[in-house]
Amino acid sequence: MKYDPMRNPDPEAWLELGEYERIQLVEQYHRRQKIRMPSLKAHSVIHTVVENQVAMGDSYLAKGVLERLMNEGLDRHEAVHCIGSVVAGQMFAAMKGTAKTDLKPDYDWKLLRLTAKSWKESHRD
Repeated sequence: MKYDPMRNPDPEAWLELGEYERIQLVEQYHRRQKIRMPSLKAHSVIHTVVENQVAMGDSYLAKGVLERLMNEGLDRHEAVHCIGSVVAGQMFAAMKGTAKTDLKPDYDWKLLRLTAKSWKESHRD
């Protein structure tokens, strides 16, 4: 399997892979594209979390939010990054010890409020 964030991976095939394999596929994509970043591993882990949630369908809001963000004008890769920014924020709060015990309600609330416009505005150069 080759990963391309501009295309939906087949959910069953994606979820059949081990977590390490999924992360490796995301890393390989970014290396092929020569996309540089401070931490390829951290970036790939967050990508993988988002793709896992999208592949799990209705168990998470990510699939519907991804589709909505794309309808608002983001390409699929940008939409994965947009959702990933919320994942990263939740992970950071959990590591700092400032997150609530149950992260899902707060995560869902943030995903529902997320818009392509707000994300673009927060990521201007």
